[in-house]
Amino acid sequence: MPTPTPSPSNPAGTLVDAQKSATEAAGWVEANWAGWLGAGLRILLIIVIALVLRALVRRTISKLIERMNRGVEAAQGTTLGGLLVVNAERRKQRSEAIGSVLRSIASFTILGTAALTVLSVLQINLAPLLASAGVAGVAIGFGARNLVTDFLSGVFMILEDQYGVGDVIDAGVASGTVIEVGLRVTKLRGDNGEIWYVRNGEVKRIGNLSQGWATAVVDVQVGYSQDLDRARAVIEAAAEDMAKTEPWDEALWEPVQVLGLESVSADSVVIQAQARTMPGKATAVARELRWRIKRGFDAAGITIVGGTPTASVDDTGAPADPLAAVAAPSALANPDSPQALAAHPVPSQGADGGK
Repeated sequence: MPTPTPSPSNPAGTLVDAQKSATEAAGWVEANWAGWLGAGLRILLIIVIALVLRALVRRTISKLIERMNRGVEAAQGTTLGGLLVVNAERRKQRSEAIGSVLRSIASFTILGTAALTVLSVLQINLAPLLASAGVAGVAIGFGARNLVTDFLSGVFMILEDQYGVGDVIDAGVASGTVIEVGLRVTKLRGDNGEIWYVRNGEVKRIGNLSQGWATAVVDVQVGYSQDLDRARAVIEAAAEDMAKTEPWDEALWEPVQVLGLESVSADSVVIQAQARTMPGKATAVARELRWRIKRGFDAAGITIVGGTPTASVDDTGAPADPLAAVAAPSALANPDSPQALAAHPVPSQGADGGK
């Protein structure tokens, strides 16, 4: 059987095929170059517009935040502004946090819209992409739900101005002075100097002790037989003198009110006084008012009772009541009493266990 031999190559046919392919490619490019150029120009225009719009929006937000800070600092320098406006550091940090959130939202919205527009110009079907993005977003949301909760709680906390730097708050899980407010974590300094890092999503309720006004409450316990009208007059005089003294004249926002008797017992009564003060000054005002009431009572001869009673003495140093220094009779004084016998020590046993 004869062996087949390959047919000789046809250089002319190969050249014709290549020329035909080049012609078709050139025709395809010539037919579509206008569309490519138009799409490229549209994409470039979309990107430029998005970047310019993003820069303008971010700059506008920054200018607005800066103007708000300047207005707060100007009001802070006045007497009324110092009383009614929160401190500049707190307002500055709050405005910066709000500005950061607004800039992030603006950037995400503008760039996201530009990216979707570019994909539509490229004639890419966005339905599968959006569906995949939705599924991925749900998965990420379930995996990072605590982070999302902290972030959203921080955003609403800042927008609602629930608390700020310098405020004394009770967050339930911790309490102290706010030293830093973030979108995810709030830093508190406790009474002993410790720093608490509280996640915003973990805070279920907030007690702000530095907003509005505070109340200083003072309870004074005097003897049952004391003249209550005289005691009231001494408390009012001490409070009036305190209201005219610096710096308590600014800390007291209303005159001290003597509310009356808080409680009555067999040997004493409790008189309660109350004053509305500047936020954060209630404790200091209460301490100073107690100090002045004590000095006023000493000068008026009014006795403050409470604590462990002591025996009174006369001018010679001897007990005024001879029985005041005598201890009460004890059952142990009689060695034959059951109590005394029960109190006798247990006889010690020898090394052999008493054997």
